[in-house]
Amino acid sequence: MKTLIRNAAIVRAGGKTETGDVAIDGTLIAAVGKAPEGWQADSVIDATGKLAVPGLVNAHTHASMTLLRSYADDMNLMDWLQNKIWPIEAKMRKPDIYWGAMLAALEMIESGTTAFADMYGDMEKVAEVAIESGLRAVLSRGIIGVAPNGEAALEENKTLFRDYHGAADGRITVMFGPHAPYTCPPDFLRRVAEIARERKAEIHIHLAETKGEVENCLKDYGKTPIALMEETGILQCGVLGAHCVHLSDEDIALMKKYDVRVAHNPGSNMKLASGIAPVPKLQKAGVCVALGTDGASSNNNLDMLEEARLAALLHKVDTLDPLAVPAHEALQMATENGAKAIGLKNLGRLEPGQLADVVLYNMNGTAWTPKFDLVSLLIYAAGSATADTVIVNGKTLMEKGEVLTLDKERILFEAEKRAQDLAAKM
Repeated sequence: MKTLIRNAAIVRAGGKTETGDVAIDGTLIAAVGKAPEGWQADSVIDATGKLAVPGLVNAHTHASMTLLRSYADDMNLMDWLQNKIWPIEAKMRKPDIYWGAMLAALEMIESGTTAFADMYGDMEKVAEVAIESGLRAVLSRGIIGVAPNGEAALEENKTLFRDYHGAADGRITVMFGPHAPYTCPPDFLRRVAEIARERKAEIHIHLAETKGEVENCLKDYGKTPIALMEETGILQCGVLGAHCVHLSDEDIALMKKYDVRVAHNPGSNMKLASGIAPVPKLQKAGVCVALGTDGASSNNNLDMLEEARLAALLHKVDTLDPLAVPAHEALQMATENGAKAIGLKNLGRLEPGQLADVVLYNMNGTAWTPKFDLVSLLIYAAGSATADTVIVNGKTLMEKGEVLTLDKERILFEAEKRAQDLAAKM
């Protein structure tokens, strides 16, 4: 299948834009700027008045937690987890996981997200959603080592890797998902690292999210969470580290040494008052920093454009430097850096040979006028509702604002019903 996107404003390296075409051959971008001589497209998309950007990458979320959106708000992290979230999650069953992930997939497609890294339970249901929706997914079974089902969860992650790693024409990748150092003891983490190494799999884990987590880790083990992960062998597997808010200079040096990629979650960290990750210091050290929304119960949405805007603004005010995270760097964090963070090398740029994940935003509107700097408008002014067309792996998932792969009306009905049924059990 050959697709030609014609006359788009195309975002290139460094946030520069140019008007031209994007030629897609199968799952890959064949040309950018001008279609190859004699190119015969099976489908032509007129992108006049639209901005073409690489698909947004949500580098850390818990998709099925969309069912818990607005269920528990304005609480600190541990109170929120222990007294509200974990008790209701214990009531969730496979159909809840499925429809929560379906709601998340719908929300992500409608806002221009084409790939997501997810950690939760019953992940085979999330894999089904990735297959049906057409999204690209990096999945890991969330494993709480101290829980009664810790061993069973580890076995489920092994089965998930066996059954789904590389599935859906390569759209699905599987990592191992030990939840965090405070829920997985060191010996358990050593076993996870060993199992992951045997499969050449990487690790998705929450790290240094709160000040209390770091203090307790120092008290219990005499090491920061980052240093403890080196000792257990987790860092040596290749790590996607969620949050990474409270870091020492020594932590950052270790993260650079082992190429730890950070999923920065400014919205969730602000809402839970977890703190501000040292993003400029991480970037200066050469650590890859991507963006994630976290779950929709602590954000409370999966809007990656909003996350990019928050990142651009938060670090300006934190450092008192208006140049801390410019608009084009925020977009890079949500695209190219996101792809690297979730372990995909040929994704995140509109260049020949890259995987064909492309989003078109409609620039006909007040937020897009006047058009001095299109990337600045995308990050600071335009909303995700201007997403018009979404293409993943060369397949169109949304066209002119209509999602083609999912039944929106049914998803909204099922998600509402299951969320209310869950709450009634509490």
